[in-house]
Amino acid sequence: MVFVTIGTQKQQFDRLMKLLENSKELKNEDIVVQAGYTKYENENWKILDFIPAEEIENYMKQAEFVICHGGVGSIFTALRLRKKVLVVPRLEKYGEHINDHQLEICEQLEKEGYILYLKQDNDFDKLVRKVKKRNAKMYRVDHSFLDKLRKEI
Repeated sequence: MVFVTIGTQKQQFDRLMKLLENSKELKNEDIVVQAGYTKYENENWKILDFIPAEEIENYMKQAEFVICHGGVGSIFTALRLRKKVLVVPRLEKYGEHINDHQLEICEQLEKEGYILYLKQDNDFDKLVRKVKKRNAKMYRVDHSFLDKLRKEI
């Protein structure tokens, strides 16, 4: 099973949903999506709007890997649970967020080897194949990264 969480921002995140729907690599996977305010229909997926944090953790624990937006809560919950993580950051230019702070977070975490994230020129299915083959990296507190994150927030 693949667990997908796109957070609770009021902006729609159809771009991620379309990537999932068009993915050949995910075609035969059981997919559970925490969709928040994003309204999307797919009869093959289990789509939940808002669910408690404990339920999100339970789905993450069961998942082979997690696909999420670039929110720190989603990313760090998955990392704490030792899950492989593929991130699709919400971008300002698509009206998915008010700025590109999620992209900045992803760049740093990928550089440190914790996640893979979708860049503009990436092939989504290629990243899905890569994340399936990866080993999860246990997150270790890096105070310099946390200091950078606090400045951004």
